[in-house]
Amino acid sequence: MKGAGPALSIEHVTHAYGKRIALDDVGFSIPRGSCTALLGLNGAGKTTLFSLITRLFAAHKGRICVFGFDVSRYPGEALRRLGVVFQARTLDLDLTVAQNLRYHAALHGLRSAEARLRAVEALSRMDLGGRTAEKARNLSGGQMRRVEIARALLHSPELLVLDEPTVGLDINARASILRHLRDLVATTGLTVLWSTHLLDEIMPTDDVIVLHRGRVLATGSADAIVAAQSAKDIAGAFAQLIGADTSASPDTRP
Repeated sequence: MKGAGPALSIEHVTHAYGKRIALDDVGFSIPRGSCTALLGLNGAGKTTLFSLITRLFAAHKGRICVFGFDVSRYPGEALRRLGVVFQARTLDLDLTVAQNLRYHAALHGLRSAEARLRAVEALSRMDLGGRTAEKARNLSGGQMRRVEIARALLHSPELLVLDEPTVGLDINARASILRHLRDLVATTGLTVLWSTHLLDEIMPTDDVIVLHRGRVLATGSADAIVAAQSAKDIAGAFAQLIGADTSASPDTRP
């Protein structure tokens, strides 16, 4: 997507569960049309941050903007530009693939004819065009995740955020999901932000935000982060970054 401002900007965001700080003065921006990985160990604060971006709850301090719209002041404008895939599976297993998508489309106010067309297009893009009449429960884990991505794209969002979309999948399914995400960025101009704790998912050209114990330790392309740490690869750079971090203990909540 063309434009001067970032797709997502996070400014001085702090959030706590009681006395335990989950996010500590977090700040970064995501360029439009980029594919960015939010990389961190379990408990780093990734899901907390995604919950704030998607307005599941409000940040205690700081500002979050989606294409310039503050999610606290203009939640409708911000959220309609977002497509979301949560970590937990959210398909209705007793409905068909097509029914799952049409139900979601109705929630966004899409008319039936338009919803059908968009569902066909989105499923085809995810290589699931032949599975529309299949019950969701009959799909593999990777196929279910691709259906959820297709569903998240129905209302034509400009920013797609995915919380650990490959968790629990085998290596081939993980590779397929990430290939589809990168293809979406390259072919449609969609902006993608996905979180992961799996270092082998990061490509050298991916933009990366390293989050550890609620703090941002590094941002930039993966190869730039590797170079800055004089490391051999992203795994080595990540190990050096978190080894040097002396912040408080990580949040243990999801």
